[in-house]
Amino acid sequence: MAKEPKAAAGTPETGAPAKPAAAAKRKKEFKKKRERRTVPHGLVHIAASFNNTQITITDTDGRTVCWSSAGAIGFKGSRKGTPYAAQQASLAAAGVARDQYGMKSVEVRVKGPGSGRESAVRALASAGLHIVVIRDVTPIPHNGCRPPKRRRV
Repeated sequence: MAKEPKAAAGTPETGAPAKPAAAAKRKKEFKKKRERRTVPHGLVHIAASFNNTQITITDTDGRTVCWSSAGAIGFKGSRKGTPYAAQQASLAAAGVARDQYGMKSVEVRVKGPGSGRESAVRALASAGLHIVVIRDVTPIPHNGCRPPKRRRV
């Protein structure tokens, strides 16, 4: 049996000449740069529970522009429910809305019984957003669910 001579300049299967390294690289594909949306006026929804505080900033139609929460900032456990954590979350969300979307004035809607309600609103003002109105939208039951039966001891 005769051995086949190896082709030095070709590929092993086809024997065709190899392409130079520069031609083998593909052209870089550039994604279209997304147009920067400017939202001068928006709504801030603050959901303050006992365990966490969530801040969502939307445009006037309700489309989310940016959001943050005490847990997303890095607080864990019972520290998420503190006023300081709510303040930091509010500053983070307001900074993004102000810098990336050019937001100047906001309406604030606060929901829930948490301790971070007041400090979150104050942080929005200190971040440079003009607060037009603060509205409490905490849901109040109109005599709600039936209570559990009386305890007999």
